[in-house]
Amino acid sequence: MSVSDLPKVELHLHHEGAAPPDFIRQLAFEKKTDLSGIFDAKGGYVFEDFAHFLQTYEAATSVLHTPEDFARLTRAILEKSAANGVVYCESFLSPDFCGGGDVAAWREYLHAIQEAADKAEVDFGITLRGIVTPVRHFGPEQAKKTALCAAETAGDWIVGLGMGGDEGQGHQGDFAYAFDLGREAGLRLTTHAGEFGGPESVWEAIRDLNVERIGHGVRAIEDPALVKELVARQITLECCPGSNVVLGLYPDMPSHPIARLRDAGVKVTVSTDDPPFFHTTMRKEYDMLAEAFGWETEDFRALNATAIEAAFCDETTKTRVKKKLETN
Repeated sequence: MSVSDLPKVELHLHHEGAAPPDFIRQLAFEKKTDLSGIFDAKGGYVFEDFAHFLQTYEAATSVLHTPEDFARLTRAILEKSAANGVVYCESFLSPDFCGGGDVAAWREYLHAIQEAADKAEVDFGITLRGIVTPVRHFGPEQAKKTALCAAETAGDWIVGLGMGGDEGQGHQGDFAYAFDLGREAGLRLTTHAGEFGGPESVWEAIRDLNVERIGHGVRAIEDPALVKELVARQITLECCPGSNVVLGLYPDMPSHPIARLRDAGVKVTVSTDDPPFFHTTMRKEYDMLAEAFGWETEDFRALNATAIEAAFCDETTKTRVKKKLETN
């Protein structure tokens, strides 16, 4: 069996960023919205750099207007993820795109998303849980509204609070209030850092937000003391190698530090980030890593064991997912 056929756990997937281009084009057609500028000649998303990526991302999400749109999106995402062997996934969901940060509106969107996810679990065998995600470049005040949405809907399905967006805007500590609100509601915490922000952004995430996972985090490799700190604290990195290469952090997969981080004792996992934007899938990630580093079946089984232990879901769900991971 190829390593890409293994059942997989994915911890870092942006819900809107996983929208298939054909799905967005269909929605744009239905809503009579011209989004032709965000697609290339082959029909994929087009962007030049990270700032342009964020613009394309937000343009694509602009046709997602209603809870029903997000229900359809959820099914489309999970069908593709399941086809790539994903049996458990945690997705970043932003109330900013689902009601503008209003709690009552967010509840309606969340109900539609969860209902679609439950149906997809029956149909495709994939389990989804949600991580509510403030968008960093929308600012700390908007993040407070998003965190309140998270706190008001925390439970068995909304399991975490994270933060995405432009790492160049402000500092991690600017969002401490939002993260404290999530922590008090019993949510587990993660944040994007160590991608474009460098090692210092990871230090900030640890020191100022006290998170237990880091989205990306790979530039920690540039600071040996930080690597030791990640090991000591047992902080898990949600690595997205294909995304990092496409966005120019590293020239190619063999240059990516995931293997060096793992060898240093850091807990690493593998995810796709915004897969259609970066022309990747979980199968492709596994194949690229196997080719770049000579990783074999047991290496990927270990990655998935790390991922399910770091997952934010409850122990009953973890036990059920572990059985699926052991079936192949």
